[in-house]
Amino acid sequence: MSKTSQQNTTTDASGVSVIHTQAHSSGLQQVPQLVPVSPGGGGKAVPPSKQGKKSSFVDRNSDEYRQRRERNNMAVKKSRLKSKQKAQDTLQRVNQLKEENERLEAKIKLLTKELSVLKDLFLEHAHNFADNVQPVGTETTTTNPESSGQ
Repeated sequence: MSKTSQQNTTTDASGVSVIHTQAHSSGLQQVPQLVPVSPGGGGKAVPPSKQGKKSSFVDRNSDEYRQRRERNNMAVKKSRLKSKQKAQDTLQRVNQLKEENERLEAKIKLLTKELSVLKDLFLEHAHNFADNVQPVGTETTTTNPESSGQ
C-alpha cells in the first residue's frame, strides 16, 4: 500500500506560510502547520485566530466602540470588586485563625498547670504511701518486757 500525499502551500498577508497536507491513501486531513516565510525563521508564526485582526484605526465615536469600552469597564469593575472581596475574606480568615490560636494557647497553659498540680498531688500521695508501707521481708518483732526474764 503506497501512501501518496499532496501539499499545498499558501502565504497570507502577515507573511506566514501555511502548509496543508492531505494523505490520499488514508483519506485523513492533517491540521495546517504554520511556518515562517523567511528562510532565517526570524519571525513568529501567527495562529489563525490572530491573523484576521489588524491594528486599524478605531473610531472612538462609534457605538460599537462605546459598547466595547462599557463592557470592558464593567468587567474591570467586577474583577476589582472580586479581588477586593477576596482580600477582605482572607483578612477575616486570618483574624479568626489568630483568635482561635490565642484560645488554644490559653487552653494549653491551663491544662499544663492542671497537669502540674495533679502530678504534685500524685507524687505527694505516693511518698506518703511509701512511708506507711513496710518493705516486704522486713518484719518488726515486738518484744514483751515481761516475758524476756523467764
